[in-house]
Amino acid sequence: MFKIHLKNKLLDLSTPQVMGILNATPDSFFKGSRMEAIDLAVQNALEMVHSGASILDIGGQSTRPGAELITEAIEIERVVPIIEAIHAALPEVPISIDTYHAVVANAAIDAGALMVNDISCGNFDSKMIPMVVANQVGYIGMHQTGGPGTMHEVEHRTNIMETLADFFIFKKRQFAEAGLTEWIVDPGFGFSKTLQENFKIVQSLSALKSIDLPILLGVSRKSSIYKILAVDVDAALNGTTVLNTIGLLGGANILRVHDVKEAKEAILLIQQMNV
Repeated sequence: MFKIHLKNKLLDLSTPQVMGILNATPDSFFKGSRMEAIDLAVQNALEMVHSGASILDIGGQSTRPGAELITEAIEIERVVPIIEAIHAALPEVPISIDTYHAVVANAAIDAGALMVNDISCGNFDSKMIPMVVANQVGYIGMHQTGGPGTMHEVEHRTNIMETLADFFIFKKRQFAEAGLTEWIVDPGFGFSKTLQENFKIVQSLSALKSIDLPILLGVSRKSSIYKILAVDVDAALNGTTVLNTIGLLGGANILRVHDVKEAKEAILLIQQMNV
């Protein structure tokens, strides 16, 4: 089973893990994840770990549709103090920096982060993968198309799972040539996908296991869920848990979520069924 080296730590993915979301942004789509105050961020980090999170993902740039793009300097100002504070409070818990800028990722690593969660899979910043390799940190690469301002536009394709497989096989070869062989794939639920494609990803997640890399699933409270259920984002927890459960049955190794307790419970129940 998969094990990912994070500098001098080892992330064991022999059982699925929960990644808790902490957004250092004023405009994240789910207000419950906004942690602009450092003390509040630390408090929420402690609660997430107590509820079962083994990774904490911190981001300073909202990637919701219509979000304002900020400078790298502002992004660093938002995330570094929070990463430093959480790392001091929870030194054994791996922190992931959610960014597609190498300079932001590097500053976060200096502050204590051990992973980079890059929604562009190295496409937005050519310095990202060399920086990850140089620092020997973990890496998550997500599928999407377009650029920072067009990442939610959908390209025409006939088979989303074949598109994802081809994309990650190409990236696996490209990254290996740069010295990165251990990393995590994210199919990008909610990014550059139609509603039907998003649900096809969850339904057919096992099709990506042939790539032989761990899989992160990030469906938490996204619009594809609450649009189908005719609710708002605050009422999307139950739908999130349903899709997370299906994803676990399909082989998800990491669940990236706003609601840690419920995700951890889903993992425990699936594990019990497999005893």
